[in-house]
Amino acid sequence: MAGNRVVAHYRDGRLVKGTTSDFLPTRDYFHVAPDGGGAPVAVPIGELKALFFVKDLVGDPQHQARNEFDPAKPAPGRKIRVTFKDGEVMVGTTQGYQPGRVGFFVAPADPHSNTERCFVIAAATTEVGFV
Repeated sequence: MAGNRVVAHYRDGRLVKGTTSDFLPTRDYFHVAPDGGGAPVAVPIGELKALFFVKDLVGDPQHQARNEFDPAKPAPGRKIRVTFKDGEVMVGTTQGYQPGRVGFFVAPADPHSNTERCFVIAAATTEVGFV
């Protein structure tokens, strides 16, 4: 399955890494072809914390995430801060946050993040606010 490299973070802590070509925010589920092969896994959006669209599936374990914007570069979209129910905080930009929707996309503030963008599941958050 060709498509986007993703890491699906479930609310219970499970991860599924692989590629997807059928993710749509308006659907109840999508499929991930696991990294390393195997049959695609059906991923219910309602069980997720977030879906991370990543540069690569390995990432850099030494990278320390920064929730800061580069002052030399203008940030596209509105700056947003998301606090998840598990305590994780993500700062980035969004062009489509609307309360009441299932989720919204965020591009991380950290230009060196492995995450290109993230689809945040609103029900997995405790606080969302513009900064």
